[in-house]
Amino acid sequence: MTNPADQEAVLAANQAFYSAFSDRDLKAMTSLWWQGSSSICIHPGSFPIVGWSNIQDSWESIFRNTDSLEIETEIIKVEVDQALSYVLLREIVLQSNQGRRMKAQSIATNIFQKMAQKWYLVSHHGSPIMR
Repeated sequence: MTNPADQEAVLAANQAFYSAFSDRDLKAMTSLWWQGSSSICIHPGSFPIVGWSNIQDSWESIFRNTDSLEIETEIIKVEVDQALSYVLLREIVLQSNQGRRMKAQSIATNIFQKMAQKWYLVSHHGSPIMR
């Protein structure tokens, strides 16, 4: 049976991820991710990025090259176990850069692992929705 406190903590960590993303806050993003070599990030339409230092570089580049971000999410499914959980959701990202506004939809899976009583993001995988 899912511990309600763990589910609440996972959902809070997931929300913190999207807040850090939309605020382009690398410090907040850093505090959410497991900073080991096993972390994986797949941005929509990209190849897997493995290891925190590479993932951090990717977020830094996104934040540096984006003037503004607005992100809406719709949670589809949440599963929480004792030490591993995932959140499956739809992302709608409004991005502005050099006067150009772009809107993109993705399906994302965020995987969290509980270590030392904290839920860390260990994998983010976004896939574009093609219509």
